[in-house]
Amino acid sequence: MASPTDIRKGRVIIYQGVPHLVMEMLHRTQGRQAGFIQTTLRNLETGTSAAVKFRSTENVEFCHVSTETLEYSFEDDLGVHFMNPETFEDILFPLDLVADQKQYLVPNHEYDLMFVDGKPVEVRLPASIEMKITESPEGVKGDSASNVQKPAKTESGLTLQVPLFIREGDIIRVSTETGKYLGRA
Repeated sequence: MASPTDIRKGRVIIYQGVPHLVMEMLHRTQGRQAGFIQTTLRNLETGTSAAVKFRSTENVEFCHVSTETLEYSFEDDLGVHFMNPETFEDILFPLDLVADQKQYLVPNHEYDLMFVDGKPVEVRLPASIEMKITESPEGVKGDSASNVQKPAKTESGLTLQVPLFIREGDIIRVSTETGKYLGRA
């Protein structure tokens, strides 16, 4: 058992008998009262999130977490498939756990997957990812009074605003936090 002050974003704890991923964490103190830890936890069995407070006097149990670097292969009705590049083992990841991150998954790119007790629970995205532009209308020459942008679609289906000089087939860097164009790759 550990103290709630050891809770950090990205760690997995047992809360009410079920593993929960710590999405956010904030340590608060109020005058003469004892401090507490304000967290946002995601239930790894149901996928629901909840705000939970822990007093600094409580105990918390942490789960054993492992991380593997796997290559994204494809998506189907069963979920998202990743392949271990060394053993060629196929690992199925449920669609409901990658709903927000699916637009940043590019085939043949490697991603870090977090496992709790051998079960995949989270895809950890890099800060930025390189993607190929598949659809982009032509920019009109002279249409550049200021920082004019146009919509473009990437190979993963993400639609974002890019500068006029970006064309189909170009490879760009995209922020996985904001979903915005960062520059050419």
